[in-house]
Amino acid sequence: MMSLQLFVCVKQTPSSTSVAVDSTGRIQTDLPMALNPLDEYAVEETLRLKERVAGSKSAALSLGAPSAEEALRATLALGIDSAVLLCDDAFKGGDSFATAYLLSMALRKLGAGGPGCFVLTGKQTNDGESGQVGPQIAAWLGWPSVTSVRKITEVSDASITVERAVEDGIETLTLAAPAVLSVTKEINEPRLPSLKGKMAAKRAAVAKWGASDLGADASLIGLSSPCAVAKLSPVPSRAGGEAVPGSTPEEKAKNLAEKLKELKLL
Repeated sequence: MMSLQLFVCVKQTPSSTSVAVDSTGRIQTDLPMALNPLDEYAVEETLRLKERVAGSKSAALSLGAPSAEEALRATLALGIDSAVLLCDDAFKGGDSFATAYLLSMALRKLGAGGPGCFVLTGKQTNDGESGQVGPQIAAWLGWPSVTSVRKITEVSDASITVERAVEDGIETLTLAAPAVLSVTKEINEPRLPSLKGKMAAKRAAVAKWGASDLGADASLIGLSSPCAVAKLSPVPSRAGGEAVPGSTPEEKAKNLAEKLKELKLL
C-alpha cells in the first residue's frame, strides 16, 4: 500500500505585517514571534497530503532559538505527527545557505528520501523574504524542486504533479520523488487548531538537535558560512498614483488614452 513520507520546514518570525529594518541593516527582532505566515500554507498542504494518502507520516523541522519550539508546537496542534528543532549557539548568524545545509542534514538524519518522500516549505518568510531555502535544501540533497506551487493535482509514491505560477501564466510540472516544493498562499486555506490538538501539542515532545547531533561541518554553519548577507534595506515606498479626470467612464477612458499617448505608452 502506498504511503507518503512528508516533511515541512517552518520558521518562527516576527508576527507583524511590516517587519522593520533598523539603521544597521538588520531585521528588527524585539517583536512578538509566531509561525511564519506563508509556512502556514505549507503546513496545511502537508496535512492535506497526509489525509489524502492513508498511512502517511509527517514531521516539522525548524532552525532557530529555543523559543522557536512554539512555532513547532503550533504545527503539532494542527496535526503534524512530530517535530525537530535545530538549536545551537553554533548556528547563530547563519544565512539561508547555512540554514538549508542544516535542514538537509536533519532530513538525512530522519531518513528522508526514496519513494513517496516530499518536503514542503512556504514560498518565503516575512523577514528575510529571500525564498531561497526550499531550492537550497533540494540542492544539498540532490533532489528536484519547484517553487511558487499553487496546486497539487496528483501524488503517488513515484512522483508529484503540481501547478506553479509563472509571470505569463501557469505551468504544470511532474517531479519524481523525493522532491522539495515551495508553496504559495493560493494553494489552500489553512485550518485552525482544535482544543484537543492544542492540548496534545503542549504535552508533545519536541526533539532538539545541535551541530554534533547532525555531524555538521563547522565551516558551513553560523558565521562561518561561505555566504553572508551584507545588509538589508526596506522596500522603497511607492509614489502615489495619478487619478484620471472625467465625469463619465467614456470621458475617463479618453483622458487615459491621451495621457498614455503623452507618455508614449500608446
